[in-house]
Amino acid sequence: MRRHLSNAGFGILDYISYPLGMLIVAPIVLHRMGAAEYGLWMIATSIISAGSIMASGFGDACIQRVAQMRGTGGYANIPHTVQSMLAINGMLGLLFALGVWYGAPYLASRMAVSHTAPVSECLIALRIASILILVRAIESVAVGVQRAFEQYRITVQVSSAARFLVLGSAAVLAWYGQRTVGILVATALIMTVASAVQLKQATTLVGAAIWPRFCPDEMRILCGRGVFIWLQSLGGIAFSQLDRILLGTYLGALAVAPYSLCVQFAHPIYGLTGAALNFLFPYLSVRAATQSPAASRHILMKAFALNLILVAFPTVLLLIFGERIIEVWAGASVARNAAPILPPIVLGAALVGLSVTGAYAVQALGLFRTAAYINVAGRAVMLLPMILLLREHGLAGLAVSRLFYGSVSLVIYLPLIQCLRENNELRDNSQYSIVAIEAQEGSKP
Repeated sequence: MRRHLSNAGFGILDYISYPLGMLIVAPIVLHRMGAAEYGLWMIATSIISAGSIMASGFGDACIQRVAQMRGTGGYANIPHTVQSMLAINGMLGLLFALGVWYGAPYLASRMAVSHTAPVSECLIALRIASILILVRAIESVAVGVQRAFEQYRITVQVSSAARFLVLGSAAVLAWYGQRTVGILVATALIMTVASAVQLKQATTLVGAAIWPRFCPDEMRILCGRGVFIWLQSLGGIAFSQLDRILLGTYLGALAVAPYSLCVQFAHPIYGLTGAALNFLFPYLSVRAATQSPAASRHILMKAFALNLILVAFPTVLLLIFGERIIEVWAGASVARNAAPILPPIVLGAALVGLSVTGAYAVQALGLFRTAAYINVAGRAVMLLPMILLLREHGLAGLAVSRLFYGSVSLVIYLPLIQCLRENNELRDNSQYSIVAIEAQEGSKP
Protein backbone atom coordinates (compact mmCIF):
# COMPACT_ATOMS: atom_id res chain seq x y z
CA MET A 1 0.00 0.00 0.00
CA ARG A 2 2.82 2.38 0.85
CA ARG A 3 4.36 1.87 -2.57
CA HIS A 4 1.05 2.48 -4.33
CA LEU A 5 0.48 5.68 -2.38
CA SER A 6 3.99 6.77 -3.32
CA ASN A 7 3.31 6.03 -7.01
CA ALA A 8 0.02 7.92 -6.78
CA GLY A 9 1.81 10.88 -5.24
CA PHE A 10 4.45 10.91 -7.97
CA GLY A 11 1.70 10.55 -10.57
CA ILE A 12 0.03 13.67 -9.20
CA LEU A 13 3.35 15.50 -9.22
CA ASP A 14 3.98 14.41 -12.81
CA TYR A 15 0.63 15.79 -13.87
CA ILE A 16 0.44 18.94 -11.79
CA SER A 17 3.92 20.21 -12.66
CA TYR A 18 2.88 21.38 -16.13
CA PRO A 19 -0.58 22.93 -15.64
CA LEU A 20 0.50 24.62 -12.41
CA GLY A 21 3.60 25.98 -14.07
CA MET A 22 1.59 27.03 -17.11
CA LEU A 23 -0.87 28.97 -14.97
CA ILE A 24 2.02 30.78 -13.31
CA VAL A 25 3.75 31.56 -16.59
CA ALA A 26 0.62 32.49 -18.62
CA PRO A 27 0.23 36.03 -17.19
CA ILE A 28 3.88 36.83 -17.89
CA VAL A 29 3.74 35.63 -21.48
CA LEU A 30 0.37 37.30 -22.10
CA HIS A 31 1.44 40.68 -20.76
CA ARG A 32 4.94 40.68 -22.25
CA MET A 33 4.22 39.15 -25.69
CA GLY A 34 0.49 39.76 -26.20
CA ALA A 35 -2.46 37.48 -26.80
CA ALA A 36 -1.49 36.68 -30.41
CA GLU A 37 1.97 35.39 -29.46
CA TYR A 38 0.50 33.47 -26.53
CA GLY A 39 -2.04 31.93 -28.90
CA LEU A 40 0.74 30.91 -31.32
CA TRP A 41 2.65 29.31 -28.46
CA MET A 42 -0.46 27.38 -27.42
CA ILE A 43 -1.07 26.18 -30.98
CA ALA A 44 2.54 24.97 -31.33
CA THR A 45 2.29 23.24 -27.96
CA SER A 46 -0.97 21.58 -28.99
CA ILE A 47 0.61 20.32 -32.21
CA ILE A 48 3.54 18.84 -30.27
CA SER A 49 1.15 17.13 -27.86
CA ALA A 50 -1.19 15.91 -30.60
CA GLY A 51 1.61 14.56 -32.76
CA SER A 52 3.38 12.83 -29.89
CA ILE A 53 0.11 11.29 -28.69
CA MET A 54 -0.54 9.87 -32.15
CA ALA A 55 3.04 8.62 -32.43
CA SER A 56 3.06 6.97 -28.99
CA GLY A 57 -0.50 5.66 -28.97
CA PHE A 58 0.67 2.03 -28.76
CA GLY A 59 2.47 2.74 -25.49
CA ASP A 60 -0.11 1.32 -23.07
CA ALA A 61 0.10 -2.03 -24.85
CA CYS A 62 3.82 -2.07 -24.05
CA ILE A 63 3.16 -1.15 -20.42
CA GLN A 64 0.65 -3.96 -20.04
CA ARG A 65 2.89 -6.47 -21.85
CA VAL A 66 5.95 -5.66 -19.72
CA ALA A 67 3.86 -5.65 -16.52
CA GLN A 68 2.43 -9.08 -17.38
CA MET A 69 5.88 -10.50 -18.10
CA ARG A 70 7.04 -9.20 -14.73
CA GLY A 71 4.07 -10.92 -13.11
CA THR A 72 4.81 -14.26 -14.83
CA GLY A 73 8.60 -14.11 -14.58
CA GLY A 74 9.24 -13.65 -18.30
CA TYR A 75 12.01 -11.08 -17.86
CA ALA A 76 14.14 -12.45 -20.71
CA ASN A 77 11.67 -11.24 -23.33
CA ILE A 78 11.21 -7.71 -21.95
CA PRO A 79 14.11 -6.17 -23.99
CA HIS A 80 12.54 -7.46 -27.23
CA THR A 81 9.21 -5.87 -26.30
CA VAL A 82 10.79 -2.51 -25.49
CA GLN A 83 12.96 -2.48 -28.61
CA SER A 84 9.93 -3.28 -30.77
CA MET A 85 7.99 -0.49 -29.08
CA LEU A 86 10.79 1.96 -29.79
CA ALA A 87 10.76 0.92 -33.45
CA ILE A 88 7.00 1.50 -33.67
CA ASN A 89 7.15 4.89 -31.95
CA GLY A 90 10.15 5.99 -33.97
CA MET A 91 8.44 5.12 -37.23
CA LEU A 92 5.17 6.82 -36.29
CA GLY A 93 6.98 9.81 -34.79
CA LEU A 94 8.95 10.36 -37.98
CA LEU A 95 5.79 10.01 -40.08
CA PHE A 96 3.80 12.61 -38.14
CA ALA A 97 6.80 14.92 -37.82
CA LEU A 98 7.21 14.94 -41.62
CA GLY A 99 3.49 15.53 -42.04
CA VAL A 100 3.60 18.65 -39.86
CA TRP A 101 6.85 19.84 -41.46
CA TYR A 102 5.46 19.75 -45.00
CA GLY A 103 2.00 20.97 -43.93
CA ALA A 104 3.45 23.92 -42.00
CA PRO A 105 3.25 26.50 -44.84
CA TYR A 106 -0.51 26.02 -45.22
CA LEU A 107 -1.16 26.00 -41.47
CA ALA A 108 1.02 29.09 -40.97
CA SER A 109 -0.94 31.07 -43.55
CA ARG A 110 -4.21 30.14 -41.83
CA MET A 111 -2.92 30.89 -38.32
CA ALA A 112 -1.82 34.36 -39.37
CA VAL A 113 -5.31 35.25 -40.62
CA SER A 114 -5.71 37.88 -37.90
CA HIS A 115 -2.52 39.65 -39.17
CA THR A 116 -1.18 39.82 -35.63
CA ALA A 117 1.26 36.91 -35.99
CA PRO A 118 3.67 36.94 -39.00
CA VAL A 119 3.46 33.99 -41.40
CA SER A 120 7.24 33.45 -41.23
CA GLU A 121 7.16 33.20 -37.44
CA CYS A 122 4.24 30.77 -37.54
CA LEU A 123 6.11 28.63 -40.08
CA ILE A 124 9.28 28.39 -37.97
CA ALA A 125 7.27 27.63 -34.82
CA LEU A 126 5.41 24.81 -36.56
CA ARG A 127 8.60 23.23 -37.88
CA ILE A 128 10.22 23.27 -34.46
CA ALA A 129 7.05 21.62 -33.18
CA SER A 130 7.36 18.91 -35.84
CA ILE A 131 10.86 17.96 -34.62
CA LEU A 132 9.66 17.77 -31.03
CA ILE A 133 6.96 15.28 -32.03
CA LEU A 134 9.69 12.72 -32.76
CA VAL A 135 11.57 13.55 -29.55
CA ARG A 136 8.44 13.07 -27.44
CA ALA A 137 7.56 9.81 -29.21
CA ILE A 138 10.94 8.32 -28.28
CA GLU A 139 10.77 9.62 -24.72
CA SER A 140 7.34 8.03 -24.17
CA VAL A 141 8.84 4.54 -24.59
CA ALA A 142 11.30 5.15 -21.76
CA VAL A 143 8.60 6.60 -19.52
CA GLY A 144 6.32 3.63 -20.24
CA VAL A 145 9.03 1.13 -19.28
CA GLN A 146 9.50 2.79 -15.90
CA ARG A 147 5.76 2.78 -15.25
CA ALA A 148 5.52 -0.88 -16.23
CA PHE A 149 8.13 -1.60 -13.56
CA GLU A 150 6.03 0.54 -11.17
CA GLN A 151 9.01 2.89 -10.77
CA TYR A 152 7.52 6.37 -10.82
CA ARG A 153 9.95 8.41 -8.77
CA ILE A 154 12.81 9.03 -11.19
CA THR A 155 10.70 9.39 -14.34
CA VAL A 156 8.47 11.94 -12.59
CA GLN A 157 11.44 13.85 -11.22
CA VAL A 158 12.98 14.10 -14.69
CA SER A 159 9.75 15.02 -16.49
CA SER A 160 8.72 17.53 -13.81
CA ALA A 161 12.15 19.16 -13.83
CA ALA A 162 12.02 19.40 -17.64
CA ARG A 163 8.56 20.99 -17.57
CA PHE A 164 9.55 23.54 -14.97
CA LEU A 165 12.67 24.39 -16.98
CA VAL A 166 10.61 24.74 -20.17
CA LEU A 167 8.09 27.03 -18.51
CA GLY A 168 10.73 28.93 -16.56
CA SER A 169 12.70 29.57 -19.74
CA ALA A 170 9.50 30.73 -21.45
CA ALA A 171 8.83 33.25 -18.67
CA VAL A 172 12.42 34.54 -18.70
CA LEU A 173 12.61 34.77 -22.50
CA ALA A 174 9.23 36.53 -22.71
CA TRP A 175 10.29 38.95 -19.99
CA TYR A 176 13.38 39.91 -21.99
CA GLY A 177 11.46 40.41 -25.22
CA GLN A 178 11.88 37.08 -26.99
CA ARG A 179 9.01 35.76 -29.06
CA THR A 180 7.49 32.31 -29.58
CA VAL A 181 10.31 30.95 -31.73
CA GLY A 182 12.90 31.66 -29.03
CA ILE A 183 10.74 29.89 -26.45
CA LEU A 184 10.35 26.84 -28.68
CA VAL A 185 14.09 26.59 -29.35
CA ALA A 186 14.75 26.51 -25.60
CA THR A 187 11.97 23.94 -25.23
CA ALA A 188 13.58 21.70 -27.85
CA LEU A 189 16.95 21.71 -26.10
CA ILE A 190 15.47 20.92 -22.68
CA MET A 191 13.19 18.15 -23.97
CA THR A 192 16.03 16.46 -25.86
CA VAL A 193 18.20 16.28 -22.75
CA ALA A 194 15.27 15.00 -20.64
CA SER A 195 14.55 12.27 -23.20
CA ALA A 196 18.17 11.09 -23.06
CA VAL A 197 17.99 10.85 -19.26
CA GLN A 198 14.72 8.90 -19.40
CA LEU A 199 16.20 6.44 -21.90
CA LYS A 200 19.22 5.85 -19.68
CA GLN A 201 17.00 5.02 -16.70
CA ALA A 202 14.82 2.68 -18.79
CA THR A 203 17.95 0.89 -20.03
CA THR A 204 18.96 0.22 -16.43
CA LEU A 205 15.58 -1.36 -15.64
CA VAL A 206 15.46 -3.49 -18.80
CA GLY A 207 19.05 -4.64 -18.41
CA ALA A 208 19.83 -4.25 -22.12
CA ALA A 209 20.45 -1.53 -24.66
CA ILE A 210 17.29 0.06 -26.03
CA TRP A 211 17.52 0.39 -29.80
CA PRO A 212 14.77 0.23 -32.45
CA ARG A 213 14.34 -3.38 -33.47
CA PHE A 214 11.51 -5.17 -35.25
CA CYS A 215 10.95 -8.43 -33.39
CA PRO A 216 8.15 -10.19 -35.33
CA ASP A 217 6.45 -11.95 -32.39
CA GLU A 218 6.49 -8.89 -30.15
CA MET A 219 5.46 -6.60 -32.99
CA ARG A 220 2.45 -8.79 -33.64
CA ILE A 221 1.41 -8.74 -29.97
CA LEU A 222 1.98 -5.01 -29.52
CA CYS A 223 0.18 -4.08 -32.73
CA GLY A 224 -2.68 -6.48 -32.05
CA ARG A 225 -3.36 -4.85 -28.70
CA GLY A 226 -2.00 -1.41 -29.39
CA VAL A 227 -4.05 -0.57 -32.47
CA PHE A 228 -7.12 -0.16 -30.28
CA ILE A 229 -5.22 1.98 -27.77
CA TRP A 230 -3.90 4.04 -30.67
CA LEU A 231 -7.46 4.63 -31.86
CA GLN A 232 -8.33 5.88 -28.39
CA SER A 233 -5.32 8.20 -28.43
CA LEU A 234 -6.24 9.44 -31.87
CA GLY A 235 -9.75 10.19 -30.69
CA GLY A 236 -8.44 11.82 -27.50
CA ILE A 237 -6.75 14.51 -29.54
CA ALA A 238 -10.20 15.88 -30.43
CA PHE A 239 -10.81 16.54 -26.75
CA SER A 240 -7.35 17.72 -25.72
CA GLN A 241 -5.65 19.35 -28.71
CA LEU A 242 -7.62 19.46 -31.96
CA ASP A 243 -10.03 22.09 -30.72
CA ARG A 244 -7.26 24.66 -30.29
CA ILE A 245 -5.70 23.78 -33.63
CA LEU A 246 -9.06 24.21 -35.39
CA LEU A 247 -9.75 27.42 -33.50
CA GLY A 248 -6.38 28.85 -34.48
CA THR A 249 -6.77 27.98 -38.16
CA TYR A 250 -10.40 29.17 -38.30
CA LEU A 251 -10.34 32.36 -36.21
CA GLY A 252 -6.61 33.07 -35.96
CA ALA A 253 -4.06 32.81 -33.15
CA LEU A 254 -5.59 35.72 -31.21
CA ALA A 255 -8.83 33.81 -30.52
CA VAL A 256 -7.00 30.90 -28.90
CA ALA A 257 -5.93 32.82 -25.75
CA PRO A 258 -9.20 32.94 -23.73
CA TYR A 259 -10.20 29.42 -24.79
CA SER A 260 -6.79 27.99 -23.87
CA LEU A 261 -6.90 29.62 -20.45
CA CYS A 262 -10.31 28.10 -19.72
CA VAL A 263 -9.08 24.68 -20.81
CA GLN A 264 -5.94 25.03 -18.69
CA PHE A 265 -7.97 25.85 -15.59
CA ALA A 266 -10.41 22.98 -16.27
CA HIS A 267 -7.75 20.42 -17.20
CA PRO A 268 -6.87 19.48 -13.58
CA ILE A 269 -10.41 18.20 -13.07
CA TYR A 270 -9.67 15.08 -15.08
CA GLY A 271 -5.90 15.31 -15.37
CA LEU A 272 -5.27 15.23 -11.63
CA THR A 273 -7.50 12.17 -11.27
CA GLY A 274 -5.75 10.42 -14.16
CA ALA A 275 -2.34 11.16 -12.68
CA ALA A 276 -3.31 10.09 -9.14
CA LEU A 277 -4.83 6.81 -10.32
CA ASN A 278 -2.28 6.03 -13.03
CA PHE A 279 -0.72 3.33 -10.84
CA LEU A 280 -3.96 1.34 -11.18
CA PHE A 281 -3.13 0.34 -14.75
CA PRO A 282 0.14 -1.53 -14.11
CA TYR A 283 -1.10 -2.68 -10.69
CA LEU A 284 -4.25 -4.33 -12.09
CA SER A 285 -2.40 -5.60 -15.18
CA VAL A 286 0.02 -7.59 -13.02
CA ARG A 287 -2.80 -9.08 -10.92
CA ALA A 288 -5.62 -9.39 -13.49
CA ALA A 289 -5.24 -13.15 -13.91
CA THR A 290 -4.88 -14.04 -10.24
CA GLN A 291 -7.02 -11.56 -8.31
CA SER A 292 -10.61 -12.49 -7.43
CA PRO A 293 -13.53 -10.41 -8.80
CA ALA A 294 -14.45 -9.43 -5.24
CA ALA A 295 -10.97 -8.07 -4.59
CA SER A 296 -11.03 -6.20 -7.91
CA ARG A 297 -14.39 -4.63 -7.09
CA HIS A 298 -13.12 -3.56 -3.68
CA ILE A 299 -10.09 -1.82 -5.19
CA LEU A 300 -12.16 -0.18 -7.92
CA MET A 301 -14.77 1.12 -5.46
CA LYS A 302 -12.09 2.78 -3.39
CA ALA A 303 -10.48 4.20 -6.52
CA PHE A 304 -13.80 5.59 -7.76
CA ALA A 305 -14.50 7.20 -4.38
CA LEU A 306 -11.17 9.02 -4.64
CA ASN A 307 -11.97 9.75 -8.29
CA LEU A 308 -15.25 11.43 -7.29
CA ILE A 309 -13.63 13.59 -4.61
CA LEU A 310 -10.84 14.71 -6.93
CA VAL A 311 -13.40 15.70 -9.58
CA ALA A 312 -15.97 17.38 -7.33
CA PHE A 313 -13.71 19.81 -5.50
CA PRO A 314 -12.10 21.65 -8.46
CA THR A 315 -15.38 21.60 -10.40
CA VAL A 316 -17.28 23.47 -7.70
CA LEU A 317 -14.33 25.80 -7.14
CA LEU A 318 -14.10 26.78 -10.81
CA LEU A 319 -17.83 27.22 -11.30
CA ILE A 320 -17.95 29.67 -8.40
CA PHE A 321 -14.64 31.51 -8.69
CA GLY A 322 -13.35 30.69 -12.17
CA GLU A 323 -14.11 34.00 -13.87
CA ARG A 324 -12.52 35.97 -11.05
CA ILE A 325 -9.43 33.75 -11.09
CA ILE A 326 -8.98 34.24 -14.84
CA GLU A 327 -9.38 38.00 -14.44
CA VAL A 328 -6.61 38.08 -11.83
CA TRP A 329 -4.40 35.86 -14.01
CA ALA A 330 -4.93 37.34 -17.45
CA GLY A 331 -6.76 40.65 -17.12
CA ALA A 332 -10.32 41.90 -17.50
CA SER A 333 -10.51 41.73 -21.32
CA VAL A 334 -9.51 38.07 -21.49
CA ALA A 335 -11.82 37.26 -18.56
CA ARG A 336 -14.80 38.84 -20.35
CA ASN A 337 -14.25 36.62 -23.39
CA ALA A 338 -13.68 33.58 -21.16
CA ALA A 339 -16.74 34.03 -18.89
CA PRO A 340 -19.44 32.53 -21.18
CA ILE A 341 -17.31 29.55 -22.26
CA LEU A 342 -15.91 28.53 -18.87
CA PRO A 343 -18.96 26.64 -17.41
CA PRO A 344 -19.44 24.17 -20.30
CA ILE A 345 -15.68 23.54 -20.47
CA VAL A 346 -15.58 22.85 -16.73
CA LEU A 347 -18.59 20.53 -16.79
CA GLY A 348 -17.25 18.64 -19.80
CA ALA A 349 -13.93 18.13 -18.00
CA ALA A 350 -15.78 16.89 -14.89
CA LEU A 351 -17.64 14.23 -16.87
CA VAL A 352 -14.41 13.00 -18.41
CA GLY A 353 -12.79 13.00 -14.98
CA LEU A 354 -15.41 10.61 -13.65
CA SER A 355 -14.49 8.05 -16.33
CA VAL A 356 -10.82 7.74 -15.32
CA THR A 357 -11.18 4.74 -13.00
CA GLY A 358 -13.20 2.81 -15.56
CA ALA A 359 -10.78 3.57 -18.37
CA TYR A 360 -7.74 2.24 -16.46
CA ALA A 361 -9.60 -0.84 -15.23
CA VAL A 362 -10.99 -1.81 -18.64
CA GLN A 363 -7.54 -1.67 -20.25
CA ALA A 364 -5.89 -3.52 -17.37
CA LEU A 365 -8.41 -6.34 -17.90
CA GLY A 366 -7.34 -6.53 -21.55
CA LEU A 367 -10.52 -5.05 -23.07
CA PHE A 368 -8.59 -2.81 -25.43
CA ARG A 369 -10.98 -3.24 -28.33
CA THR A 370 -14.03 -2.35 -26.24
CA ALA A 371 -12.31 0.68 -24.75
CA ALA A 372 -11.24 1.81 -28.21
CA TYR A 373 -14.74 1.55 -29.66
CA ILE A 374 -16.23 3.56 -26.78
CA ASN A 375 -13.56 6.25 -26.91
CA VAL A 376 -13.63 6.60 -30.68
CA ALA A 377 -17.42 6.77 -30.64
CA GLY A 378 -17.25 9.46 -27.98
CA ARG A 379 -14.80 11.55 -29.97
CA ALA A 380 -16.84 11.06 -33.14
CA VAL A 381 -19.92 12.28 -31.29
CA MET A 382 -17.95 15.35 -30.29
CA LEU A 383 -16.14 16.04 -33.56
CA LEU A 384 -19.03 16.91 -35.86
CA PRO A 385 -20.80 19.20 -33.34
CA MET A 386 -17.43 20.78 -32.58
CA ILE A 387 -16.88 21.77 -36.20
CA LEU A 388 -20.48 22.87 -36.77
CA LEU A 389 -20.79 24.80 -33.52
CA LEU A 390 -17.42 26.47 -34.10
CA ARG A 391 -18.54 27.69 -37.50
CA GLU A 392 -21.95 28.86 -36.28
CA HIS A 393 -21.21 30.19 -32.79
CA GLY A 394 -17.45 30.63 -32.56
CA LEU A 395 -15.88 30.21 -29.12
CA ALA A 396 -19.16 29.55 -27.33
CA GLY A 397 -20.08 26.73 -29.69
CA LEU A 398 -16.67 25.11 -29.36
CA ALA A 399 -16.98 25.15 -25.56
CA VAL A 400 -20.44 23.52 -25.61
CA SER A 401 -19.16 20.70 -27.84
CA ARG A 402 -16.94 19.47 -24.99
CA LEU A 403 -20.06 18.39 -23.09
CA PHE A 404 -20.86 15.82 -25.79
CA TYR A 405 -17.64 13.89 -25.32
CA GLY A 406 -17.77 14.15 -21.54
CA SER A 407 -21.18 12.47 -21.49
CA VAL A 408 -20.21 9.59 -23.77
CA SER A 409 -16.97 8.87 -21.85
CA LEU A 410 -18.98 7.49 -18.90
CA VAL A 411 -20.15 4.58 -21.07
CA ILE A 412 -16.78 2.95 -20.27
CA TYR A 413 -18.26 1.63 -17.01
CA LEU A 414 -20.76 -0.61 -18.79
CA PRO A 415 -18.24 -3.16 -20.16
CA LEU A 416 -16.32 -3.01 -16.88
CA ILE A 417 -19.39 -3.96 -14.86
CA GLN A 418 -20.23 -6.71 -17.36
CA CYS A 419 -16.69 -8.14 -17.27
CA LEU A 420 -16.59 -8.25 -13.47
CA ARG A 421 -20.02 -9.90 -13.41
CA GLU A 422 -18.94 -12.57 -15.93
CA ASN A 423 -15.72 -13.25 -14.04
CA ASN A 424 -17.69 -13.66 -10.84
CA GLU A 425 -20.12 -16.09 -12.51
CA LEU A 426 -17.23 -18.12 -13.93
CA ARG A 427 -15.62 -18.27 -10.50
CA ASP A 428 -18.91 -19.38 -8.89
CA ASN A 429 -19.44 -22.04 -11.56
CA SER A 430 -15.92 -23.37 -11.16
CA GLN A 431 -16.32 -23.57 -7.40
CA TYR A 432 -19.66 -25.35 -7.86
CA SER A 433 -18.00 -27.85 -10.22
CA ILE A 434 -15.23 -28.56 -7.73
CA VAL A 435 -17.75 -29.13 -4.94
CA ALA A 436 -19.83 -31.44 -7.19
CA ILE A 437 -16.79 -33.51 -8.14
CA GLU A 438 -15.72 -33.82 -4.53
CA ALA A 439 -19.26 -34.91 -3.58
CA GLN A 440 -19.28 -37.55 -6.30
CA GLU A 441 -15.90 -38.87 -5.27
CA GLY A 442 -17.00 -38.95 -1.65
CA SER A 443 -20.09 -41.03 -2.51
CA LYS A 444 -18.03 -43.75 -4.19
CA PRO A 445 -17.42 -46.87 -2.05
